[in-house]
Amino acid sequence: MARFLFLLPLTLLACSQPQPETTRYTGPDGPAAISVQSGSPAQAAGRFPETFEAGGKGAYSTADETLGSGSWHFEDALLGSTEQDHKNGRQAARLRNLGRLRMNFDAAPGVARIRISAAAYGDDPASTWELWGSLDGGRSYRRIGQPVRTQGPRLVATTFDGGAAAALRLEIRKTSGSGRLNIDDVTLETATGAAVAAGSGSTAPAVGGAPAGTSLPPATTRQATAVVSSRDDNMALGNPSGATASPDNANNYLLVKPQYALSYHAGRGTPTWVSWHLNRAWMGTAPRQDDFRPDPALPRQFYQVTPRSYAGSGFDRGHNCPSADRTTDLDDNSATFLMTNMIPQAGNNNQRTWSGLEEWGRSQVSRGQEIYVIMGSYGQGGTGTAGPKTTLDNGRVTVPARIWKVLVLLPEGSDDLQRIPTQARLVAVDTPNDQSISPDWSRYRVSVDAIEAATGLDLLSKLPVEVQARLEAAVDKEPTR
Repeated sequence: MARFLFLLPLTLLACSQPQPETTRYTGPDGPAAISVQSGSPAQAAGRFPETFEAGGKGAYSTADETLGSGSWHFEDALLGSTEQDHKNGRQAARLRNLGRLRMNFDAAPGVARIRISAAAYGDDPASTWELWGSLDGGRSYRRIGQPVRTQGPRLVATTFDGGAAAALRLEIRKTSGSGRLNIDDVTLETATGAAVAAGSGSTAPAVGGAPAGTSLPPATTRQATAVVSSRDDNMALGNPSGATASPDNANNYLLVKPQYALSYHAGRGTPTWVSWHLNRAWMGTAPRQDDFRPDPALPRQFYQVTPRSYAGSGFDRGHNCPSADRTTDLDDNSATFLMTNMIPQAGNNNQRTWSGLEEWGRSQVSRGQEIYVIMGSYGQGGTGTAGPKTTLDNGRVTVPARIWKVLVLLPEGSDDLQRIPTQARLVAVDTPNDQSISPDWSRYRVSVDAIEAATGLDLLSKLPVEVQARLEAAVDKEPTR
């Protein structure tokens, strides 16, 4: 059993101790320190516990947010509501890096116990966090008890026992760990177990409202009600090139991310294909991050393409999996800006033709469809705003000649592979990578067979062979308006 102490008036503790503390609270108002216990989260009536159900802060940027208990200050923290956020209820706070949560108000005097639930976000590694408190309206803080190491997806409550006759203000600090951290259900109790009132003492005004939180639109079909909140396998249709996660397979290297999967071709500096699933569970209001950067998941011996690799080339850093297909969560959106998801794309191709195709796909999702998407490129040599080029970055990044995409559209539902043979609409598109391209993407519709013949890929390998033969031979002719 871990033991943490309420040590506000004492000298700041610099590190955790392997043995339970035995120091007593020596301030003039406090009782002897009591041990800390970890167990199932508990709640009390009143304005506390702070459950983080109110508010809609959807960005990590520093800002104040009005919650159920009062105004809280967020630094590198947001209110998360995704499946990966471990929470009681609809949402919990999520901290990354050295994020902080701080009350902008004092709780009423008489706090005897503080209980806070925490879990690792998603499957992230462990994090360490600390609870700090102020008895002078936030002018100075001291740590309460020992650092807490949190790992695993189950919310575990840590109780800090002690005493504070004065009004108390709290701050939760993530102090180490590369993983993100969920915090939920901050409960303050008196010695009798009653909830402590919130909002007493001075209260700092809220500044800079954050973007609204994400939520799914209402399901449009009865079947969708049960499944729209789930995210299906991004590689449900198969591994088109037989890519593997072996560094020895540098030109067919498999990267599987929560947001999409891809085969990376280190010799070309671009993906051969990227595969992802899109339904309304992936669509929210998270803002575009624009944080283009190298992909740290690549083996060290691979050359790292950077945003500078495209500088002055006349080509866009063209997404395969689009930013707007991943807007439920900031981390999801940010993942689309990894350079392993980019190709050198002619501006008119990217900003007009391809943008129109992407928007059309999302409009189908808003009407109750879900889509499995595979996108890639092939050939060498395209024409951007600075004229034709075959490579960028001293030959390290190949400019593709053609860009293609396959969309498998289905009504929202479950058992998708079983439904594809009778319910799916397949749309395959193959476009030139140049400035003279028509904005009307529907003019470039082809068969899946044609793309497979050009690329050597097996795009729908998870389907029965006879189903592949029938579906892949057809060219979509249905309306696109």
